[in-house]
Parts: sequence; C-alpha cells; structure tokens
Amino acid sequence: MSISINRYKCGYCGACVGVCPSGSLELVETWIEVGKSCTSCGICAKICPVGAIEVKR
Repeated sequence: MSISINRYKCGYCGACVGVCPSGSLELVETWIEVGKSCTSCGICAKICPVGAIEVKR
C-alpha cells in the first residue's frame, strides 16, 4: 500500500500533516512529502478537504 497525492487538487492546507500519527507527512513549500515511516493508515485521506489523497492498495 502507498499514499498518492494529487498535486493538482491539493491546496497545501497542511491538514494531513497535522493528523498523521506516524509524522510521515511534511509540507515543503508547495508540495507534500511522504516519508518512509508512512503506514498507509488512510487518516490523511479522510481529513483532506479536497480529496487530493488516495490510499493505493
């Protein structure tokens, strides 16, 4: 499993960064970086207000 971020939909609000339990997401200027510690739990996808994050299984 992995996390996919649609950079065209993402508004870079940082909501996903704040809810990530493993601290794997980082807001870097105008994009979201997904770290290796990501467990693909899907919390970020649920909180994203524009639906820019998808958990790929």
